[in-house]
Amino acid sequence: MGRVSDSPPVEGEDKLQIKVDHPRSGGTTPNNQHRSTKSPPRPPPQQMYQPFKNHVSWLVPTFVVINIVLFIIVMYINDCPKRSDNCLGANVLGRFAFQTLKENPLLGPASPALQRMGALVVKKVVDQHQVWRLVSCTWLHAGVFHILANMLSLLVVGIRLEQEFGFVRIGLLYTISGVGGSLLSSLFIRTTISVGASGALFGLLGGMLSELLTNWTIYANKLAALLTLVLIIAINLAVGILPHVDNYAHLGGFGTGFLLGFVFLIRPQYAWVRQRNSPPGYYGNSSKPKYKMYQHVLLVLSLVLLVAGFVTGLVLLLRGVDGNDHCPWCHYLSCIPTPLWKCRSEQVYCESSTIQNQLNLKCLTNGKSNVYLFDASNSTTSLEQLCSALCS
Repeated sequence: MGRVSDSPPVEGEDKLQIKVDHPRSGGTTPNNQHRSTKSPPRPPPQQMYQPFKNHVSWLVPTFVVINIVLFIIVMYINDCPKRSDNCLGANVLGRFAFQTLKENPLLGPASPALQRMGALVVKKVVDQHQVWRLVSCTWLHAGVFHILANMLSLLVVGIRLEQEFGFVRIGLLYTISGVGGSLLSSLFIRTTISVGASGALFGLLGGMLSELLTNWTIYANKLAALLTLVLIIAINLAVGILPHVDNYAHLGGFGTGFLLGFVFLIRPQYAWVRQRNSPPGYYGNSSKPKYKMYQHVLLVLSLVLLVAGFVTGLVLLLRGVDGNDHCPWCHYLSCIPTPLWKCRSEQVYCESSTIQNQLNLKCLTNGKSNVYLFDASNSTTSLEQLCSALCS
């Protein structure tokens, strides 16, 4: 086939004239007497594959605002100057001042304030059945550095997903993944508190991976997209092997989000979308399936695994089962010891005495001592954490 051009003919070439006779109103031409008046349907305009409409992202920014507001409330409840004479920024921030970097290197509150606001404390979940802490802890953060890292990640990943799939799908994916991360964390980390939205964020990454796999046939650069996403996930999970990072929450959130992606982020096939947006009969009379068979299989299998996993995890947690007793090597998933750091904290002991509203603590391991303002609301867990910070 040649290229159609609108330029005039070159001199010397044979000129071919095509004359088109238009019949006048009420008349016919001999050439049109046996010509069919029915023209074939026009091909539909070429459009980008877009099974879902573009949504306005408002839920993810709302989540960011909620997290920031809750962090401010925690700092208000913490009221560092009331409990200690050594606070960062007390002259400027007042009761919003931060704990010392030795007590909280993330520039944030003390653990008692986080516990009051709903941090994950396994002992309270097991003994007092405060299961709601599995949800509330995902909206709290340990410090300024912590919340900045998580909220920036949420904006980068979450806004794009919400624009593609809508606030309902992404809201459920984010929330349920956070609970899945808290559940796995509580089965293995028994002695320290846990807060943060990292499990929910890893759920979004897991959902992105399963979305790529379940919608594999509609992607053009499949291998490049898969390798890029796997590399990003691997780097983020590798950070979790450092000490004081709850990698169980990362793994639990990622696994939950990966399964939920097969449920919430499934896309119709291109053939079905093309046929739906074309004139009737243009691509044949047989209707195209909206989803592939493997997509249905992955959806059902993921739902079964999710329900079984959550039910089993909750039963084991409420019975007080320690996952480390049944999986002696699982602690390497959260921290790998090196000559630069240790993973398992050593047992520490402190002597305590109270004089009116003052609490005197002395670490028997290193001989350090300190005086704290004593509050009747201080629990045994809070005293243990003060002792651990003093002996560190």
